Amino acid sequence: MRAVRIHAYHEPVRYEEVPDPEILGPGEVLIKIAGAGVCRTDLHIVEGIWRDALGDPRLPYIIGHENAGHIHQVGSGVTEFTIGDPVILHPLMTCGLCSACRAGNDMHCVNGRFPGLDGTDGGYAEYMRTSVRSVVKLASGTDPISLAPFADAGITAYHAVKKMTPLTAPGSVVAVIGIGGLGHFAVQILRALTPATIIAVDSASARLQFAESLGAHRGVLASNDGGVAQVRSLTGGRGADIVIDFVGEHHTPGAGVAMLAKGGTYSVVGYGGLLEVPTLTFVNQEINVAGNLVGTYNELVELMELNRQGLVTISATRYPLAEAGKVLDALDRGEIMGRAVLVP
Repeated sequence: MRAVRIHAYHEPVRYEEVPDPEILGPGEVLIKIAGAGVCRTDLHIVEGIWRDALGDPRLPYIIGHENAGHIHQVGSGVTEFTIGDPVILHPLMTCGLCSACRAGNDMHCVNGRFPGLDGTDGGYAEYMRTSVRSVVKLASGTDPISLAPFADAGITAYHAVKKMTPLTAPGSVVAVIGIGGLGHFAVQILRALTPATIIAVDSASARLQFAESLGAHRGVLASNDGGVAQVRSLTGGRGADIVIDFVGEHHTPGAGVAMLAKGGTYSVVGYGGLLEVPTLTFVNQEINVAGNLVGTYNELVELMELNRQGLVTISATRYPLAEAGKVLDALDRGEIMGRAVLVP
């Protein structure tokens, strides 16, 4: 089959011929990939940012962790799926036995594998092997191609927003920093799950217009101060009750904390930067900081129901798998609006 693999860090990925995957256990399935989402994490994988955190994965391997397609083959222990079923894949392959799995916290599985990240082959390919525990069945007749980014960008945004919902009430203000692949999901999810006023913050006017078309109440152009003054002005000087930062680098961590109201929460989703906050600020402002990983299997199921209801949709542009390298470069330059999906 044709696939896209990383062979060395800081070098372009390669589109090449590789052996087809095979089922190795009774609980595994083979997926015929219909679409694979292109994520900024894929760029970070190529840049080696995750290398140490993932235990220095053996190269080469197939990248791609936002995947959707159709059931192609099933292991002997799989009874709930049939060949051709449209599906979307939770990005982790989990054991189901550890305390985290039993509690439903899939992303904390102590024995889990993360295809496309940790050296396990992912979905920038024609076929992919995964665990039946990772498979979410879609409604019959669903075209899974454009839905692929829900598998990571969607549920990561959903996970972050859902954690904040108990902190929202009528009159609450949530600032969303970064209206990209995740941020455009977050705006819609906030509208679906909370009564909060949503302020979108971004460095590009086009992205702010995009956010407002998705339900953001106001847009703030990040200036030299990252949009802090405007957010405070829009809230009568009080600040935002919640800031969800989908950038997490450069100036955004500092700006995110600076635009918080007293007692507010800074929720970190994007990464790559450094958060430096004096301890006195935590005490005097009584602020909170929350980190977010990818969402759970059940959260993916919930999110797909919101999609089925038309409450959370995706803006996705399709590209041939062979153009993966070009698409990653375009993403790095900030030229992708919404999400890009590779089609084998």
